[in-house]
Amino acid sequence: MTDRDRLAGGLQALGVSLNDAQQQALLDYRDLLVKWNRAYNLTAVRDPGEMIQRHLLDSLSVLAHLDDRDTLDVGTGAGLPGIPLAIARPDLRFVLLDSNGKKTRFVRHARRELGLSNVEVVNTRVEQYRNAPSQIISRAFAALPDMLQALAPLITDGSRVLAMKAAAADQELAGLPAGWRARVAPLSVPGLAEARVLVIASRAGSHVPE
Repeated sequence: MTDRDRLAGGLQALGVSLNDAQQQALLDYRDLLVKWNRAYNLTAVRDPGEMIQRHLLDSLSVLAHLDDRDTLDVGTGAGLPGIPLAIARPDLRFVLLDSNGKKTRFVRHARRELGLSNVEVVNTRVEQYRNAPSQIISRAFAALPDMLQALAPLITDGSRVLAMKAAAADQELAGLPAGWRARVAPLSVPGLAEARVLVIASRAGSHVPE
């Protein structure tokens, strides 16, 4: 099976419809990640085929849960999930934030190579960032209570926080700060046996759809 077939089959299993150019952009991003990973150690995943499941499809598994609004990807690392989401949703703006300079250099390069005009890359700590979009997503950034504390200066009553987690999120939910509500949506990533969930959090009493 070719990588293109593996990606197309995974997208079909997710119920995600992307055109040929978008699918090629995802594979081009994967190829950039493989190339830069040799020198920059951007991800522990080395196998190009495995990156399709663990990076591309894993990132796209949250698409159905995104609201149609600008999104901040906190702790984006090598551009995950922000780059795959920006390829899939060119109509939305994504701000990709990370404090690691070598990783944001790669993400800026990927943005240029892929022509992603809907992506902004910010190299700073989240505590120093302001004017964030009201939808915030993270993938392996921090435990949920710590994440909400770090994001506190950015969050308004209209903010929506999406945290991609392994299945064992119960302990983090038990430590949810006062004044917050959250629900857990199961995620299914084609080709991965490990369970994934998305924790969707907002301030209690707000009118933000969960």
